[in-house]
Amino acid sequence: MPIMTMTSRLRKFALTSHVTVSVGWLGAVVAYLALRIAGLTSKNTEMARAAYLAMELIGWMVIVPFSLAAVLSGIVQSLGTEWGLFRHYWVLAKLLLTVPATIVLLLHMPVVSRMSGIAAATTLSIADFGGLRVQVVVHAVGGLAVLLATTALSEYKPWGRVGNAGARRTGERAI
Repeated sequence: MPIMTMTSRLRKFALTSHVTVSVGWLGAVVAYLALRIAGLTSKNTEMARAAYLAMELIGWMVIVPFSLAAVLSGIVQSLGTEWGLFRHYWVLAKLLLTVPATIVLLLHMPVVSRMSGIAAATTLSIADFGGLRVQVVVHAVGGLAVLLATTALSEYKPWGRVGNAGARRTGERAI
């Protein structure tokens, strides 16, 4: 039984919202990764500079808001449907993947802003970034892996129910 009651129309709206921001987050991370790879591999200083400037913009204006909206809409969706937040392992796994991923993103964005600031300087040398160039690619690949995992969890819904959640209320045996 859902914690909050949602009409069919509201459930569909919540699901559509969640899927939209989640897919938006995934798509923005792919674009962000492309920029990071361009910044890492480009021999053209202006191309690298543009990539690092665009990464900050996409990060703060698209990825961060979509990540927060995906977590929030996922929680609302789970509380308003039979899936529940702690009833099914796949929902719990998505929560345990997306919340830390969002926290890591928020902690990592100041590094991206610092790199953007360096890129905005009048002179730019790839050496100015030091080891940050590889770190930012690793973070983007990790974020993409988490988002692909949560997408697969949503589709396959593995592992069944957590404990006997729901079975005690209905008197049925958990499957």
